[in-house]
Amino acid sequence: MFELFIPFLLLVSFFLILSIIWRINARKYISSSTVASAYDAWTQDKLLERLWGEHIHLGFYPSTNKKIDFRKAKVQFVHELVKWSDLDKLPKGSRILDVGCGIGGSSRILAKYYGFNVTGITISPAQVKRARELTPAGLNCNFQVMDALNLKFDDGAFDAVWSVEAGAHMNDKTKFADEMLRTLRPGGYLALADWNSRDLKTYPPSFIERLVLKQLLEQWVHPNFISINEFGNILKTNKNSAGRVISENWNSYTNPSWYDSIIEGIRRPYAILSLGPPALVKSIREIPTILLMNWAFRKGLMEFGVYKCRG
Repeated sequence: MFELFIPFLLLVSFFLILSIIWRINARKYISSSTVASAYDAWTQDKLLERLWGEHIHLGFYPSTNKKIDFRKAKVQFVHELVKWSDLDKLPKGSRILDVGCGIGGSSRILAKYYGFNVTGITISPAQVKRARELTPAGLNCNFQVMDALNLKFDDGAFDAVWSVEAGAHMNDKTKFADEMLRTLRPGGYLALADWNSRDLKTYPPSFIERLVLKQLLEQWVHPNFISINEFGNILKTNKNSAGRVISENWNSYTNPSWYDSIIEGIRRPYAILSLGPPALVKSIREIPTILLMNWAFRKGLMEFGVYKCRG
């Protein structure tokens, strides 16, 4: 009996220590500067890039092939969103704004495969620096440090606005939509994907779900989540949209990403170990949040919303 108790005690001790580290290093949203600081740190330690490649977003796993490679799934996601949102109807040379561009993975695909002239913006100076380093000369991409809630572009400056998994970091979703649609030309295309919660007003979270949501907000600098329908209504009622907004829940296509993001560490252990012991600690620290995300998306507490509309 005592022999069985020792492994149990070690397991409890491990999670207790992890919980303490989690609380000490919580990344709560306070202002946009906390988002910038978090992404600066994630970019500078190179752990996410080494593990996940140039795309810090979920992948797309076709219904007929859930075994697609994690990094290929991320690239596939960009192509699927382009096709679904009709961006592939735009001619080469079209001006695209990538809001929350990260280190430029999606921007480079939009420029390379579709011939677009892409401007990527992120609030993280470290991401802009890395995006520029990764972008080959001659590719029509440029990157700038900019707050998505205060875009420094003229009205109607872009033929399309693209944003993937950035809105969850915005404390004012209406202002987020306002700025994107303001910079979109009349008749232009909006393509957006984001993490959403279910409608928490109509279907209030249970005690356990409230605890999970609290962790998802505090660990990855999210001020709040709203439902797919809520954000869709924000887009519909915006004075710069044509009113017709189409949205879908892509949970079934994106959910395998969560387990794969952990398995990548097993597939590519050198990616972590080559960065030294601190990288190993950091990677282990993220696992509970990833597992909570997986649980929340599988249970429908969280939803992966995609949106398209015309300016």
